[in-house]
Amino acid sequence: MMSKTTDHRLRKAPAVTLLAAAIGAVWLTLPAAASAVSLKDATATHEASSAEETGKISAAALSSVQTLMSAQQRQAASSKQQSTAPAATPNDLPRGQFHLPEEGDVIGRNYTIVVQDQEQTLVDIARQHNIGYEEIRMANPGVSLWVPGKGTEVTIPSRYILPNVKREGIVINLSELRLYYYPADKPGIVETYPVSVGRDEFATPVGVTHTTVKVKDPAWAPPASMRREAAERGDPPPEIVPAGPDNPLGRHAILLDLPSYLIHGTNRPEGVGMRVSRGCIRMYPEDIKSLYERLPGNTRVNLIDAPFKAGRDADGSLLVQAFPQLEENSGNVDPVVNALEIIHSQTEKEGTEVDYASVKQAIEKPDGSIIALHGPQASPAPDATTSHNTADLLEEIQLKTRSAED
Repeated sequence: MMSKTTDHRLRKAPAVTLLAAAIGAVWLTLPAAASAVSLKDATATHEASSAEETGKISAAALSSVQTLMSAQQRQAASSKQQSTAPAATPNDLPRGQFHLPEEGDVIGRNYTIVVQDQEQTLVDIARQHNIGYEEIRMANPGVSLWVPGKGTEVTIPSRYILPNVKREGIVINLSELRLYYYPADKPGIVETYPVSVGRDEFATPVGVTHTTVKVKDPAWAPPASMRREAAERGDPPPEIVPAGPDNPLGRHAILLDLPSYLIHGTNRPEGVGMRVSRGCIRMYPEDIKSLYERLPGNTRVNLIDAPFKAGRDADGSLLVQAFPQLEENSGNVDPVVNALEIIHSQTEKEGTEVDYASVKQAIEKPDGSIIALHGPQASPAPDATTSHNTADLLEEIQLKTRSAED
């Protein structure tokens, strides 16, 4: 946590100095670990490369983007996306905004669109509809990312189970690659946007913090370690990258009360919705701009890792949703045990009968699909030969564990 003295200096400093002090001076390297990275752990000082701006992203999918799209093509695509982006979500509120349900924990709806332009990629469509890279890819497994083709139906996965945490300020679910915002001045509204978070060796920490300083058109100072590495490659970076189209922070940055971590834009929007950063939270330029303009200072920020979510819809149906588990947390809790505990917390009061075969399906295929376990939206119960109760499911996991160890 930043001291009051440090915080005071940051508030007084000009933009270039501020970002150089807050970002360039000390970046944290968060080692991959078998347990969740905490905010307390994240305050340990480690010299590392910049949190966001290496200019080369290791994820194979993003490398494919960069191979297929030149800088000029990316700029043209970005302009096209922004010019064709819808002004509202399907519920006629501004982009990313939904009415909080009077009953239950579910917002939004899934829908399909038909590709109208042969030049459109799924990445284009994702940004246009407030969806991230991994979300659009998982929702459309049989569709080409780069040439879906005119006339192709594309699923837009715009239905969400709200995280089971306090509905206040900003909540970022790392496994889900999604940010939720509960504006204090609009108590009946929740906003949600796709984000990028830290890749495995630079995991974004979990815990509660708050926002501090907001900076428009920030400059970025590559840290000493990055400059050394770049110099060894024969491509030394400048000491300061000024505001502009080449600045990896984009045009808006919101600092957190956690040294070297920010919520900010990007000059590589095609990577939003992937684990590609070195710890910071990236957003589409239009989304961070909207948030930046409306977010009060000292807003609570809850960074969580919830790869399995459960909640009730307005009709009482029990719904679950699973996402790929973060590597650094994969050894912490068995995903099946975690899922059963979450479901038990939702059903213990009324003794709801749950189809555990569907639980198994959600965990084995964590693609963000919403599955109904009970209630009007659930499929008819399977027959006795195919049903799984809790004991069967746990026994199956134990057998698999023993087999893997042998």
